[in-house]
Amino acid sequence: MTLFNRKSRWGTKSLFALALAAMVGMVGVAHAQDGAIKDPERTHYYEVFKNKRVVFVPVFMGLDLTEGWSKMMSIQAKRLGYSYVVRNANFDTSAGVQILTQLLNEKPKPDVVVIQNPDVTSYAKLEKQMEDAGIYVIQLNMKSLTMTTGFAGADATVIGETQADWVVKQCGPNTSRKVLILNGPTTAPWTVYMQEGYNNVLSKNPDIKVVARQSIGNYDSSKAKSITEVTLKQHPDLCAIMGVWDIPDLATGAAVKDAGKSGKVLVSTSGGGGEVACKGLQTKAFDHYVSYDVPGQSRAVNDLIQMALQLRDKPGKIKVAHYTPLSVLTQADVDSHKCWTIDSLK
Repeated sequence: MTLFNRKSRWGTKSLFALALAAMVGMVGVAHAQDGAIKDPERTHYYEVFKNKRVVFVPVFMGLDLTEGWSKMMSIQAKRLGYSYVVRNANFDTSAGVQILTQLLNEKPKPDVVVIQNPDVTSYAKLEKQMEDAGIYVIQLNMKSLTMTTGFAGADATVIGETQADWVVKQCGPNTSRKVLILNGPTTAPWTVYMQEGYNNVLSKNPDIKVVARQSIGNYDSSKAKSITEVTLKQHPDLCAIMGVWDIPDLATGAAVKDAGKSGKVLVSTSGGGGEVACKGLQTKAFDHYVSYDVPGQSRAVNDLIQMALQLRDKPGKIKVAHYTPLSVLTQADVDSHKCWTIDSLK
């Protein structure tokens, strides 16, 4: 009996100690669940952006593309606390070269420069020099022949393939199979890379007859319209037109409409998926539209900016390309698509 009582007293004390320890542990867990544990990375994350400077060098401001990208970049800069400025090349390549040269020689230098290339060569050497000098270079949508720390943008070759695939399907045996191709500047990324896409498809479809490949210069709407007008007179049985970009292709579509050939001569184009896309499809200026989604591209370039500002490696050591998703719109489904506006970007 005595032995039993001793064991019972020892067991009671042990259970009490265990219960007390468990209660202390539960208090600790409850305390943690109340939010007392700090995210160990959070402070460093926000500190790294302080006193940093990002510069955007577009081909031209005032376009839905560049205004959309810039608005989203400025929103992130404000949220994270770094400086963001725009240096507009204003459709002047020599002015763009001068801007990049000034940035290269500035003291202190910017931390990141986001560049929209007017062509594949003019900025390429400077982009390498900037990275060699410690500036992270991110290329946006229009890429040079030099790969830098980052690229975010559409795959122009796939856009060309997508347009050409659609045209091949539309211009079947019951049509003339005649096609007009409208290009941008001769060495622009949106010309040379897109041509590769066209060629990838057309080389497999020799029945398609390309009656002309013509440059509309610096995305000149009046040239797009005049070339289309002349071609329609020379080839009134033209089946389709593959245009380079939605803004000048509004004029392309207008020329088709003026000739009384809407729905007979089909227009395929591409762009950022904004109001111009919906307007062109709803007014039947466009029949087929490949969207590269400016809001999505803006998120991609913002991610690359964040990455660059957090990198410890020297510029150019890490190189990341982000080809952003594409979507196709037609007159039949445009009403189900909500085209973005500058005001809708947040």
